[in-house]
Amino acid sequence: MAVSSLMVPVGTPMPSFALPAVTGEVVSSDRFAGSPLLVAFLCNHCPYVKHVEAELGRVLAANPGLSVVGVCSNDAAAYPEDDAEHLAAQSARAGWTFPYLIDETQRTGRDFSAACTPDFFLYAAGGTLAYRGAMDGSTPGNGKPVTGEFLRAAIERVLAGKAVPEPHTPSMGCSIKWRN
Repeated sequence: MAVSSLMVPVGTPMPSFALPAVTGEVVSSDRFAGSPLLVAFLCNHCPYVKHVEAELGRVLAANPGLSVVGVCSNDAAAYPEDDAEHLAAQSARAGWTFPYLIDETQRTGRDFSAACTPDFFLYAAGGTLAYRGAMDGSTPGNGKPVTGEFLRAAIERVLAGKAVPEPHTPSMGCSIKWRN
């Protein structure tokens, strides 16, 4: 079922996290203190993520000054395509070079108020939310090209130390698969 992001208020402080990556390394939010950070809630099985994954890789490769983590908060027991092995394969397929983290307890997804995949949260160097929402206006089947224009523009502004003017377009995708 497709849902939209919850649009957490701009200026909200970034929640802390410490999660294992698909490589086994534990990655902590402390590692990114003082740097702009994109936290992207992603998964392997969602057609909305598959629709944008290659362009997401290109957008991020064009912005080497940005720190990035991907987080999968889905219940991998119910959705085995979202287990560590499949997430690692997705990362390789999409050309992602950022740590892809597994939120097994789902606490991090809840702390960020993530609602869907993909769901993007871009934090300024001071650790406050500067942008949340869609990568661009494309969704599977709507005929619009995948350009990354919304996220690309937000990243450029944040890296330049500027605010990202609102309104921000909510992301749309598969609902995060929460455990009951």
